[in-house]
Amino acid sequence: MEKPKTIPEYILSAPEAAQSKLWELLEILRRAAPGAEESLKWGQPALSYNWILFQFAGFKQHVGLYPHPNVVKAFQDRLTDYKTSSSTIQFPLDRTLPSDLIYEISVYRVRESKEKGIKWM
Repeated sequence: MEKPKTIPEYILSAPEAAQSKLWELLEILRRAAPGAEESLKWGQPALSYNWILFQFAGFKQHVGLYPHPNVVKAFQDRLTDYKTSSSTIQFPLDRTLPSDLIYEISVYRVRESKEKGIKWM
């Protein structure tokens, strides 16, 4: 199978159980970052203005959102129900995506990027 070249191709090639969550995640990120460039970076979907705002990915048990480490840290108190690392938030496939929280996280990242010039990757 050929490697995906676009975000829709990536989503369609992801584990079937993750696909609907990936579409939902993409729509949330698009609302938070209108006009952002959509591409694949290191094989994962990414939304960027002058630099990457965030990436996301689908797996067998979860979808991952990769905002800047500052963002994960800023929201750590609200992410206690999810597995996190310094720059990763995992949302299990067997639970509803916390759309409002993801939107807040994404808007925070966009604002941080624009107002403070905080780059990532």
